[in-house]
Amino acid sequence: MTRFLASVRDECEAALALAGGADLVDFKDPGTGALGALAPDVIERGVAEIAGRALTSATAGDCPLQASALVASARRIGATGVDYVKLGLLPGASLDACIDQLQAVAGEHRLVAVFFADRGVPFASLERLRAAGFAGAMLDTFHKGVGGLRAHLDDAELARFVGIARDAQLLAGLAGSLTLADISALARIGPDILGFRGALCGEDGRNSALCGERVRRVRAALDLAQGTRQRRAAES
Repeated sequence: MTRFLASVRDECEAALALAGGADLVDFKDPGTGALGALAPDVIERGVAEIAGRALTSATAGDCPLQASALVASARRIGATGVDYVKLGLLPGASLDACIDQLQAVAGEHRLVAVFFADRGVPFASLERLRAAGFAGAMLDTFHKGVGGLRAHLDDAELARFVGIARDAQLLAGLAGSLTLADISALARIGPDILGFRGALCGEDGRNSALCGERVRRVRAALDLAQGTRQRRAAES
């Protein structure tokens, strides 16, 4: 079953996401980058608002590919009490060394690596994430406003990512300016998580306030798509 991740920027939006049916409430500052980090006290208030009624995650910021910065950011965000800490990992010569250095943190907090479809996806590093104790891996987009996830990778490549992640015993997530129109095709791929922000907000996009009605529309579209997929599986 694919879970619905809703990215929020404070406890008020967290309450809206929960009421609209989000399975995973993700704390992120959309105004400060692809994985902009909120202040720890803001995340803590949001976690208190959710009070265990849904899973929670938070982004650790757009960190450079430096082990010390990634470790410090992961520990800072993990200390807020979220269920998952999301870390953006860019391709580079030091990627595997950074993953190795994060093994100790993965023993303290459930880490999710986020790769970016528009910056290059290091498929070969997924097995290394498993060895380091990561809980999951997601695909997102780094540059917003220049096309969503499916503009950078076709559905076959997205299915390949999900399959390799699953083989590595990682949760597999897809995000990146996803819209209602993407849900049916992506539900057929069957990731563990589909993540949304812009599709849940007002007319000004991801930097505007969360809209409860839009959250409910995504919930309904995902339920419909998964119901259709389950019926096809039962009939085959």
